[in-house]
Amino acid sequence: MADEQEKQDKPEQQQQPKQEKQAKKPKPPKGGGGGAEAKAEAAPAAPAEPVEPAPRARLMDMYEQQVRGKLQQQFAFKNPHQIPRLKKIVLNVGMGDAVKNPKGLDAAAAELAAISGQHPVVTRAKKSIANFNLREGQPIGAAVTLRGGRMYEFLDRFITIAVPRMRDFRGLPTKSFDGRGNYTLGIKEQMIFPEIDYDKVERIHGMDITFVTSAGRDDTALALLRELGMPFRGETPVAAA
Repeated sequence: MADEQEKQDKPEQQQQPKQEKQAKKPKPPKGGGGGAEAKAEAAPAAPAEPVEPAPRARLMDMYEQQVRGKLQQQFAFKNPHQIPRLKKIVLNVGMGDAVKNPKGLDAAAAELAAISGQHPVVTRAKKSIANFNLREGQPIGAAVTLRGGRMYEFLDRFITIAVPRMRDFRGLPTKSFDGRGNYTLGIKEQMIFPEIDYDKVERIHGMDITFVTSAGRDDTALALLRELGMPFRGETPVAAA
């Protein structure tokens, strides 16, 4: 009889630890979910400083409010997506003696960055030319591509400040289109830009500026640039509002 009582008492003793395990509190999940909430409660969030929005470019507002409607009425565009717009402006500086004078290329890149407000990309030779002592991959210039608001800001400064400072300026030529609505202009001196310091200029050089549009035709691209205020030869430039 004593043995039977011991056998009956053993399962009761084995069930007791199971009940104690169930009574324990569950552990917090791994991954720091609860810890992160505790830290967030402990550390109060710092008040965010108000960020002032940058002012929009003047020519961008002028294009959306005035130029688009004039072009649509002038060329009778049925679809608003057919109205030409300025896609990008590319500034390109070529330095023929960059192989012999690498410091001159660095100075030209620094001046291009000051003019455009954007870091330029160093352009390299696509193929080797023995007559010019040029090898493939050697740095020969710098280029910058502007889009969006920075593009319109550069165009505004170029039209209102830089172009009037050209020597013997009589207007920009109207025959510099490539047949697809893109306009390329060559500048002989970088001194026309107010960002260039005369005392720090090591060498006077020119640059090419290409205005890429979505027109696809020269006549609509010419009308677009004319309405934006480009002073073409023999015409009265449109004043920006």
